[in-house]
Order: sequence, then structure tokens, then C-alpha cells
Amino acid sequence: METIDTGEQLQKQYKLNEEQQREVERQLAVIRRGVVEIVPEDELRHKLERFVATGQPLKIKLGLDPSAPDIHVGHTVVLQKLRQFQELGHTIQLLIGDFTGRIGDPTGKSETRKQLTEEQVGENAKSYIEQFGKVLDTAKVEVYYNSSWLAPLTFADVVQLAAKTTVARMLERDDFEKRYASGLPISIHEFFYPLMQGYDSVALACDVELGGTDQKFNLLMGRHLQKEYDHEQQVIITMPLLEGLDGVQKMSKSLGNYIGVNEAPSEIYGKTMSVPDELMLKYYELVTDLPLDELERLKSGLAEGSIHPRDAKMRLAKTLVRLYHGEQEAEAAEHHFKTVFQQRALPTDIPEVTLQADSYLDGEAGIVNLLFELKLVGSKGEARRMVQQGAVKVNQEKVDDVEQVIRLQDGLIVQVGKRKFAKLKLS
Repeated sequence: METIDTGEQLQKQYKLNEEQQREVERQLAVIRRGVVEIVPEDELRHKLERFVATGQPLKIKLGLDPSAPDIHVGHTVVLQKLRQFQELGHTIQLLIGDFTGRIGDPTGKSETRKQLTEEQVGENAKSYIEQFGKVLDTAKVEVYYNSSWLAPLTFADVVQLAAKTTVARMLERDDFEKRYASGLPISIHEFFYPLMQGYDSVALACDVELGGTDQKFNLLMGRHLQKEYDHEQQVIITMPLLEGLDGVQKMSKSLGNYIGVNEAPSEIYGKTMSVPDELMLKYYELVTDLPLDELERLKSGLAEGSIHPRDAKMRLAKTLVRLYHGEQEAEAAEHHFKTVFQQRALPTDIPEVTLQADSYLDGEAGIVNLLFELKLVGSKGEARRMVQQGAVKVNQEKVDDVEQVIRLQDGLIVQVGKRKFAKLKLS
């Protein structure tokens, strides 16, 4: 493990010329974009002065426990900040918590999360890294697994680590405090999660660690343990949690208010168009690569009325599709949206689904079964809900009776919601 004299490098003064000072200010302006807190900012400035003076890049850590294989736009808030650091010339340390992931971080939960198996962790980690490539240049990212240094620790090492903080300090963590006050159980091993995350920062000797506001306690533990182990302390940067399409709750797959980075381009575009107007600028600031000067012009234009909110939202939708699928798909998604929603026409690229004609009595099918067979819904229960909500059309005619029978014919076009279509082909 690398040893660094406490504070020595931060105490050293660097004489910068005017051009170098401007570069420090430029980098600070980029880094401040969208952040909630930088703790402490004066240390970050000094680290940047060292970088500008010596060319030694900062090591920027993001730790992730791979508890789910798919990421959504809300996850890219910290990834976009990493991309900005990457473009400024710094080194990204992506830490896969394959060891801590077996314990589970209870942040924001009222009870302990289920532990993951080694196989689950491995598969999820692989999926995460592939998806991060939609935002970061993963060829220039250093990837670490914390089992490399946590698994070899002896029981004596763990006791020594645990001795570097107190139970009272642990109970300052919001989740633990609430559970303790409510009489809900806290397992002893859960106290080791923030200790291990903090120890990761010691092992990696990182300069900066990023996380959401809900991770502040764990990030500060990294600073604390680096000091305890006589390392230069990291600066922590907290990023806001992004509200989902409902405009209220944090973006979450379980709440259904998310935009997945692996979703189809037309789906990403269409979902983005349903982002509440008041959240548009927050999305631009946190999850796009729009330059700061353009972001300011956009803010001014919306405030003055010279830019229509619809046009700004279409630009946002196209930007997100471009980020995750490329320019060509972004153009196609925009064309699809204009064709289907603005001109009220059917898209030209409706997927064709083949069904066996002799499987249906008298060449007819109930609407619920038809939606399920065409794979426009995930279940027959969902099919009924879609019909009852008036979200189903057959040949552009609304179907609102779950018992309705549809006569099957080649070329029949079935639609669910605004973005799902299927063209029937009988064989």
C-alpha cells in the first residue's frame, strides 16, 4: 500500500503563472457544475494547483456495489462528473465493490439488504462496466475490485480497522440513527460497510471521491481513515439525486419513473419528452455534455421566452439518445417522434410479428390475448390495464373493452401507449 506523509503535498506551495491560474479556475468551474458540496474546496483547489504545476493527474474514485445489472439516467449523474474529470486530464478509478457487495449497503433502507452471491456480483459488475462505456472512455479507466485488498485482511487487521472509529460515530449515519431510534435491528457486520468503503480510499490513495448526497457519511469515512493511516486526505464531492419522470420521486426502476440507458432510442426520446418542464435544466446540467456557456444561453432563452420549452426538451431528448446510441440513432429517434406524435402519423418502421393463423378459432382473438401474443405487454394483467386506461388502438381505432374480439388479418397494426407498435403477419 502506498504511504504518503499526511498533508505534506498539500502544504507545498506552487508558484503558478497567469495562464496556469486561469486553468485552475477553469477546472474548478467545470467541477462545480451541478454539485451539491465539495468538502473541502480549498483542498481541491490546492490539488488542482499541484496538477497544473507538475502534470500529476488527480485520482478520482467512484465506488459501486453492483447490486443491479442495468443503469438508468439517474446513475449517470456521477458518471457525467467522472467524464468531466477525465476530459480535464485526471485519472478515473472505478471501484467495483465485489467484496462489499456481498454485504449490501443499507443506505436509505429500513432493513438489511440481501447479500449477493459471488456469481451475481461478477455478472452485475461486467454489465456495469459495459454500460459505463456509454458515458466514459473505459479504455482510460482504471478498474479495481476491492476483494483484492479486503479479502486478505486477517481478523487482527479487521479489529485494528474497527478501532479507528466509534459506535457513536457510526450512529451518526442517518440510516443507522433512524433504525436505532425505531428499534429496528442493525447487524454488527453492517458497521463494517462504511469502514470497508473508507479503507478502499486508503488502498487506492485517491484524491477525490464522488457519490450521491446519500453517500456523504461513507465518503467522509474515507477522509477519516486516510488520515488515520497517515495518507493525504481525499476531497469528497456529493452530487444531487435526480428526480424521475414523475418529477417528485428519485429516478428508480422500481417506481417506473426511469429512462434506461440501454432502452431503444425511440423509447429514450419519448420518455424524455415527458420530463416535467421545471426539471429540464436540471437534466441538462447533470446528465448531458452541453458546454457551460451553452447551458447559460439555454437558461436565458427559456427565461426570456426566446426558446420554446418544447424545442428545448426535444434537444434534450436528442442529446440523451446521442450519448447512449450515437448521432445516427438520435436523428432517427427525432424523426420517429415528429412523425408519430407531431404529425399523428404511423411510423414507417413498425416491427412485424408473425402469428400462426390456425392457432386462432375463426381467425379471431381477444384483445388481451392478442396484446400478449404480440409481446406488446409483459403480462395479460398489464394488457387489461392498458385497455382499461384507453392506451390501446387497433388500426388507429381505440379499444376500451377488455372482452373485445379482434378479427385477424395481415397488416393489422396494434398500438399500446405512444411508443409501442406491432404489425401482424399471419402464416
